[in-house]
Amino acid sequence: MENSYVSMEDAKLLYPDEWLLLGNPVSDENGLHTLGGYILYHSKDKKEVCITGRDLTEGYDRITLKYTGKFTPRRRLGVMIRLNKQ
Repeated sequence: MENSYVSMEDAKLLYPDEWLLLGNPVSDENGLHTLGGYILYHSKDKKEVCITGRDLTEGYDRITLKYTGKFTPRRRLGVMIRLNKQ
């Protein structure tokens, strides 16, 4: 099956809240934002995309991993307050 180019806007609509493995991604002029690419594999499980998608990258010069949902860190940083005993 041959993959076709998909923009990130379309990918977010097709695969909401999923991890995407993109082949030959296209970036903006600054190289900071991915504009699109060829979807090699997708899943809600990041580890699955990395392991299963590894064998699908042959023939692509570059690959990237993108998340189509809103990324929220799972760790919470607490504030430590030092209490001085007087």
